[in-house]
Amino acid sequence: MPNLTIKGIPDKLYQRLKQSASEHRRSMNREVIVCLERSLLSRRIEPGAFLAQVDALREKMALPPLTEKILRSAKSAGRP
Repeated sequence: MPNLTIKGIPDKLYQRLKQSASEHRRSMNREVIVCLERSLLSRRIEPGAFLAQVDALREKMALPPLTEKILRSAKSAGRP
């Protein structure tokens, strides 16, 4: 596996990275890798395609359309 040395990291960024690594119980190296993976390997979701998938799933499950009345009822019922 290749190695990478990063020079000249600003102090604030280094401290945030160190804090994040500690919070996630990761080494600094692993935290940097996770941050890079999230940034560079994440997919952009196209809203139209996502909504088409949701509509197809809703149709497959035979769910009624989501209406304002249903949303208000759910809000007033509270959350578990």
